Amino acid sequence: MYQYTEFDKAFVRERAAQHRDQLERNLAGTLSDEDFRPLRLQNGWYVQRYAPMLRVAVPYGELSSAQLRVLARIAREYDHPSKEVFDKAIGTQATWGTTHLPVGYGHFTTRQNVQFNWIPLAKSADVMDLLATVNMHGIQTSGNCIRNITSDELAGIAPDEIADPRPFAEILRQWSTLHPEFAFLPRKFKIAITGAREDRAAVAWHDVGLHLIKNAQGDLGFKVLVGGGMGRTPITGTVIREFLPWHQIMNYLEAVVRVYNRWGRRDNLYKARIKILVKAEGQRYTDEVEAEYQSILNNGATHTIPQAELDRVSACFVAPALEQSSSTATKTVAVPPERQKDYARWLKQNVAAHKNPALRAVTLSFKRLGQAPGDADADQLDTAADLADEFSAGEVRVTHDQNLLLPWVREQDLPALWVAASHAGLARSNIRLLSDMIACPGGDFCALANARSIPIAAAITERYQDMDELHDLGEIDLHISGCINSCGHHHSGHIGILGVDKDGKEWYQVSLGGSDGSTLSGAAVAGKVVGPSFSAGEVPGVVEAVLEVFRQHRQDRETFIDTLRRVGFEAFKVAANAARWPQAHDELHVLPKTPGFAKDTQEA
Repeated sequence: MYQYTEFDKAFVRERAAQHRDQLERNLAGTLSDEDFRPLRLQNGWYVQRYAPMLRVAVPYGELSSAQLRVLARIAREYDHPSKEVFDKAIGTQATWGTTHLPVGYGHFTTRQNVQFNWIPLAKSADVMDLLATVNMHGIQTSGNCIRNITSDELAGIAPDEIADPRPFAEILRQWSTLHPEFAFLPRKFKIAITGAREDRAAVAWHDVGLHLIKNAQGDLGFKVLVGGGMGRTPITGTVIREFLPWHQIMNYLEAVVRVYNRWGRRDNLYKARIKILVKAEGQRYTDEVEAEYQSILNNGATHTIPQAELDRVSACFVAPALEQSSSTATKTVAVPPERQKDYARWLKQNVAAHKNPALRAVTLSFKRLGQAPGDADADQLDTAADLADEFSAGEVRVTHDQNLLLPWVREQDLPALWVAASHAGLARSNIRLLSDMIACPGGDFCALANARSIPIAAAITERYQDMDELHDLGEIDLHISGCINSCGHHHSGHIGILGVDKDGKEWYQVSLGGSDGSTLSGAAVAGKVVGPSFSAGEVPGVVEAVLEVFRQHRQDRETFIDTLRRVGFEAFKVAANAARWPQAHDELHVLPKTPGFAKDTQEA
């Protein structure tokens, strides 16, 4: 993991102190809510449907066990609503202290960050100070700037890796943090980077996607994609450079973002993303980037990366000396005979190969009945930290699919890890299966959402509890978003579900055939909508009908996405629309209206 320098540590502490000063002035009435809003957003503090939401930055998804324990403490001590907020969320007809709320949780996002939904704003400075003790913050998790840079959760350990992307992600993080020219872009800006042959970082769905490659001469460089994104207009990125020498990546990105900053739409929120500019201008945009890049080179190329700097940062990402670990996990643990089938399934679904043949990467599943996808309560966060210390050199990774991965597990420790994770409820062998779904928090929390995501995820999870059935269905990406902003990445799901508002009620569009760009899914592409929207009560039946067509047409253990592409979209569309029932809508799912809470529209 990257080791913070004294400068880095001081910077984070000073930012926390600045937030405390701003908060105190706001509470005292000397700094208006309007003036405070952009300041709190720059530190990751939003006002959502019922309460503030904090988004904590987790650069390229890496967390230490110490950081996990601080996140657990925040969940346990701070993630609780006041009685006033409780009454707004549940209603005054409920009795304070008797109605369960999903509080005391952290939420892993598709961008490898962690969010909290119930921290009172008056406590925000205390939380910022606590985060700073382990070098964490919320800087640039909001606003029209370059956001958290994401990567492959197997970065640095994948057998198919050409080069470790983490040193480059860290260099780019330092370059982009508080960049004076790019602090007020036309819209938010997201970068993803991978160094492996298989794209596990969904690079084509980002404003900029970077893929480390080697040319015919064996030189290391980047394939550069620009203009990807979801939202109202899903577009996959365009390759504007087939090969860029690695040491020029900051100079080239300077040109990419500078041209966008110059020409991006600022008059229309929905047309402000770089994808709209790239689509509209085509080759002209690429030509302007190349001209700007040449100008930067001609003027001294101030952001060329020296080999010494790459070496310095790379030294922070060396593999841990596991042979010197004090772990007690190597003691022999026998898997009971009656659990051998469960253990074998876990090895297949949750355990991945490692570039070190003696090691494995293991995913802890946070997808289970009664818990929203990506949520982890304080006890689970502490347990994950304990497992990381005992089995993974004190390190975890937040995955794109909203789970946690242990990157440094010795092969001989797998039985002991499985037993420990099973006791904690984190060893469900459903990784990449239907119930390992992606879902945003939706209308239960987000002021931008048109509909709730969590009840839909819960209904589908409840229907597909049989592990035999899940494993028989095989690998399926199911993604759910509560609104068109696509925080649940519904466009890239093999089955995508999007919440929409019709006359103040919740309805859901279903799409099929999306892909994030991985080997399983094929080239990145947006799914196709099967027809008019469905009521909340109809959605599980629609999913069931679609999967029944898959069962009928599947050949030789074929995956869902392969069967869909071979058979064609129409048969699945007909089945989905035939699953409707006469009721117009399930009134239990009417979205409550909560006046008095402003939308932080920069959140999307």
